[in-house]
Amino acid sequence: MKTMQTIAIIGASGNMGSAISRGLAKGNYRLLLCANDLDKVQTVADEIKSSHPGAEVAVSDCSRDASWEADIIIAVVPYAAEQEVAEKIKDVANQKIVISIANPLNDTYDGLVTAPETSAAEELQKLLPNAKVVKAFNTTFAADFATPVIDGKQADAFVAGDDQEALQTVVELVETVGFNPIVAGGLSVSGTLERMQLLLIQLNMKNGYNWLAGWKILHH
Repeated sequence: MKTMQTIAIIGASGNMGSAISRGLAKGNYRLLLCANDLDKVQTVADEIKSSHPGAEVAVSDCSRDASWEADIIIAVVPYAAEQEVAEKIKDVANQKIVISIANPLNDTYDGLVTAPETSAAEELQKLLPNAKVVKAFNTTFAADFATPVIDGKQADAFVAGDDQEALQTVVELVETVGFNPIVAGGLSVSGTLERMQLLLIQLNMKNGYNWLAGWKILHH
């Protein structure tokens, strides 16, 4: 039987963090839910235990301690907060998978704040040179986790990274939460994935998708 992996979810009390936590509770993982507000993150943990009685869930208000215990770290924080998180976990993230979900959007949602030749994920990799940074869960809305099948079609979730073993592990996480994983390429593809979500946000705001929308690659 496969060894149970421990996943630290930093920012687990927010909409996206709690959605990812609930989705991963369906798998054979030990979840360490981390947020500054212990009461909020405890509420998420209690909800998970209620809906998944066998789930192994613990809470923490220290991202460093949670990351030290974890095999996989998911940084569910805005792009502006990634540097601060990286500084806290740098010493304990060596050789671990660190998932970047951030989209570096500007305040008016009409562009990205990163330079054209880079991405939030690539910036995080620079901050954590000894970690295996993977881009994932950035092209999906929080509501999609509860409804990964939209209009009869399973939403795709794109994954990008340079370490093949890490990519495979993250593909399994994507499958666990209910999306169809698509490996888009190396970490340099992250900028494209972040622009895809910028476009989806713009389309949602324009057309009123009610934050329940996703990408789907159709092929024969």
